[in-house]
Amino acid sequence: MGAWVLGGCVLLVAAGLVLIGEDLPKRLVRGDAAPGFVLPLVAGTGPAGSGDWVDLEALRGRVVLLNFWATWCEPCEDEMPSMQRLYDRLAPRGFELVAVSVDEDPAAVEAFRERLGLRFPIALDPESEIAKRYQTMGFPESLLIGPEGDVIERYVGPRDWDAPVYSERIARLLPHAG
Repeated sequence: MGAWVLGGCVLLVAAGLVLIGEDLPKRLVRGDAAPGFVLPLVAGTGPAGSGDWVDLEALRGRVVLLNFWATWCEPCEDEMPSMQRLYDRLAPRGFELVAVSVDEDPAAVEAFRERLGLRFPIALDPESEIAKRYQTMGFPESLLIGPEGDVIERYVGPRDWDAPVYSERIARLLPHAG
């Protein structure tokens, strides 16, 4: 009888693990549709005609680098100047960069932006709702999204974004690459 009880317990534990696993979201990987979102922007940083909000769906047709970061993250700060240079170089060709701050204080984000002279769109996600939807594991973390809205690549950790390995890859994806 002890074997039946032990077997039943093992079966219950296995069933519980299967049920728990069903609640876990599928990992967002290359080729998946990028989850849509609408977030408020730091004043004066939005794409042309966007107003005070950024809507990922409105950026369809453009290549988007979606960067999750925080003002207290030193590696995030280190990569920002190269992101600005990349944005300056490729935005006229159909590239968009959206930096999503998970900071709770919009004034801290604005001060950070001013101090570094950043002009690309900076969105505010103080509850980290979008960061969670994108399954970020730390900061900085970036996703490259293609013109059709699909995830092309996930980059964990800081990058020198205007280095040829990144800027050339992004440039090849642009609608008017040449």
